[in-house]
Amino acid sequence: MSRWIDLDGAVNVRDLGGIPTRDGGVTQFGRILRSDNLQGLTPADVSRLVGELKLRHVVDLRSTPEVTLEGPGPLAEVPEVTHHHLTLFPEGGRRTDVEADTIEADRVLPWHERQGDVELRVTGFYYGYLRDRPDAVVRALRTMARDDGAAVVHCAAGKDRTGVLCALALEVAGATREAIVADYAATGERLELILRRLRGSSTYRDDLDSRPADDHMPRPRYIEQFLGVLDERFGGPLGWLARQGWTDDDSQAMYDRLRG
Repeated sequence: MSRWIDLDGAVNVRDLGGIPTRDGGVTQFGRILRSDNLQGLTPADVSRLVGELKLRHVVDLRSTPEVTLEGPGPLAEVPEVTHHHLTLFPEGGRRTDVEADTIEADRVLPWHERQGDVELRVTGFYYGYLRDRPDAVVRALRTMARDDGAAVVHCAAGKDRTGVLCALALEVAGATREAIVADYAATGERLELILRRLRGSSTYRDDLDSRPADDHMPRPRYIEQFLGVLDERFGGPLGWLARQGWTDDDSQAMYDRLRG
């Protein structure tokens, strides 16, 4: 089965099924999906997601300004689907980043001028999600682990915020590090389509204009270094989660969701 789910109104949608695990198995299809913005979903897309794929939960990682400017999307109007808005940013900014008005940084689609600083800066962005909003990270993962239907987790590009949450979910489910890194990097296959779509929105256009597409490429070393920081500081992602109140029951629920 292909992990990609081709829709008319979203370009970076794929299933977290079929990913190799450390015990020689694979994750299950149809449990957790990952995506870019869902505002453009067509009625046919909604019908496929809700009817065919049994989608019941949307985990929206965007900031409140993003949701206000872009809207929650058509799935918010579907009675069977519950929308969970769990931003990974501290709130207060006017647009997509609380600090965007005062510093030259973009937490939605990070870009970096000095190549030597890239890994450290991306790691800083990603670790910032955990530092600033550990409550949202844990709640998002618990929602993704629910067993009453499929869940989709998304942000704007489906790359950075979504990439971090999916990496954590896959780690809990026992996926190999190589497979986790490969899933993160797979967004690069759709990067041109993602950027073209985001540039069509005034919410994101200023963050992208004048920056080459290659600056936004999800390179394997970015997520490798992020996970390496969690290994060094907390004994791994599960160590960090445990400090935030994540329990063995939570881990079992995620394992059952992706492996059962």
